[in-house]
Amino acid sequence: MLKAGIVGLPNVGKSTLFNALVANAQAQAANFPFCTIEPNTGVVAVPDPRLQKLASISKSKEIIPTRVEFVDIAGLVKGASQGEGLGNKFLANIREVDAIVHVVRCFEDDDVIHVSGAVDPVRDAEVINLELGLADLSQIEKRRERLKKQVRTSKEAQQEDGVLERLQAELERGGAARAIALTPEELALVRPLGLLTAKPIIYATNVSEDDLAHGNPHAEAIVALASREGAGAVRISAQVEAELIELPEEERAEFLAGLGVEEGGLRSLIRATYKLLGLQTYFTTGEKETRAWTIKAGMTAPQAAGVIHTDFERGFIRAQTMSYDQLIEAGSLAEARTRGWLRSEGKDYVVAEGDVMEFLFNV
Repeated sequence: MLKAGIVGLPNVGKSTLFNALVANAQAQAANFPFCTIEPNTGVVAVPDPRLQKLASISKSKEIIPTRVEFVDIAGLVKGASQGEGLGNKFLANIREVDAIVHVVRCFEDDDVIHVSGAVDPVRDAEVINLELGLADLSQIEKRRERLKKQVRTSKEAQQEDGVLERLQAELERGGAARAIALTPEELALVRPLGLLTAKPIIYATNVSEDDLAHGNPHAEAIVALASREGAGAVRISAQVEAELIELPEEERAEFLAGLGVEEGGLRSLIRATYKLLGLQTYFTTGEKETRAWTIKAGMTAPQAAGVIHTDFERGFIRAQTMSYDQLIEAGSLAEARTRGWLRSEGKDYVVAEGDVMEFLFNV
């Protein structure tokens, strides 16, 4: 399951957004810093309208979407890497996630206190990024110190220290660990450190309801920052998300359309996260269930089968597959087979986004 950590300065709307995304989460949201003391976690279903259409064709008894776990991490402040605010405890929580959702306040509201006194999203983002970088720098320096004796005799220690030296130089320049291209072998050497700046980041520009459709200069500044960093960016409104969960499901699309947008923040955020992490979805469908599976783009059919069960990958024979669009157009598996759209693919087949698959394997 994909795990995303929601970070940002205090009072930028993190907990409000988290509550709305998880819908039934119990995170406290209030107008004062450090409202979140322990990280709240919540698992949400990834919205995908394709599931319902596939289930209708297969007359499935159950629909099982893929899921994402969100972690609402307490607000960080300048000096967090040295223990300011609530300190390193919360930096440690970030080490456990796959991606970071960095919520940045891009709205003006005199009734909502800003921890720095004024709204300046680029400054705010840089404060958080600096603290993450300083925390990584501390980790690397401590690790290199421990490696000093081993470097004299161990080739692996020499390799690790060389990678750490490159990362340290980048961080000292104010950069991020993810800016350094590492081989899979080099990544394996430094993975135990859980470097914060090595994690992919999506900036969530939190705007007012009025700015959700078209944004504002604050949000545009963050999009430009994300572009320079090679990060993702998505426009959300925690205020709108909080309003959405109060509405019946059938009224939400109309409400969003009235604001000039087609989808809510959850779907936008997950779509952006999948894109940044190079993830995609394939489906299995039948009378028992229709289910979505998340895989890395570029995975072969046996690897995709292994996401369901390792036995499927070990005993893989072939995959029966067609595209989602083909199955919807055909209206049934039998008709798709008649039209010649159901293909038999072998071990070298690279799974495409939206493939509908059935695996044949030996136990």
